[in-house]
Amino acid sequence: MKPVTNTIPQAFAAAVRKDSAAPLLTWYDDATGDRTELSGATLDNWVSKTANLLVDGVGLGHGDTVALVLPPHWQTAALLLGVSVAGLAADLGEEPQPVEAVFTTPGLVERAAAWSGLDRYATGLLPLAMPLRTLPDGYADYVTEVRNYGDFFRGAPVGPADLALGGPYELCHSDVIENAVERAAQLGITAGDRVLIDTALHPEPADWLLAPLVAGASVVLCANLDRSKLEARSTAEKVTVTLA
Repeated sequence: MKPVTNTIPQAFAAAVRKDSAAPLLTWYDDATGDRTELSGATLDNWVSKTANLLVDGVGLGHGDTVALVLPPHWQTAALLLGVSVAGLAADLGEEPQPVEAVFTTPGLVERAAAWSGLDRYATGLLPLAMPLRTLPDGYADYVTEVRNYGDFFRGAPVGPADLALGGPYELCHSDVIENAVERAAQLGITAGDRVLIDTALHPEPADWLLAPLVAGASVVLCANLDRSKLEARSTAEKVTVTLA
């Protein structure tokens, strides 16, 4: 399958246009009982707000890099897509590099300290996108701050040769899309699929976000998966592909 888009923002826009009201990413955390369903339109809203936060709030521009020291989560998806839509590069938090901003959780603050970004945001990844009661020193609350920004982003176009992933990867958008298409084929994900993904088995965004996105599939993303609930959940969510 050849990619029909050349950038992450193009792939995301195509997914939203397909059916903006349909579930695009559904999140489960069986440790907390959290279930959050995001339609294409809702996720697009979070992505746009995130891009506006990065550009208008933090003051970043093309060529800047943002570290995402975060586990798989729907907010991580909004951040990674927001970084891409804003024309920035995402450092996925594997090897410390100089960056302009850092996003993490309180539990990963010590690890995130290795990245040297001056602007630092934390999120508790809490149900209902609740803010943190106590912030780590030197951090702003992502979910509180992002709500202050606009629902639409109007920035410079992102090109296939622009850097998409920084850090040890240094991949441009066309490379990321090509890799995601190959990964979707390896995982058996095709257009229209509803893919249930166990984050413990597939922690990389290439698997749980980008491969389904470029394939034209939607995601049921499960953390701390209770396997006794797998059959009923698959039926309720109309799952067609299970990666668990």
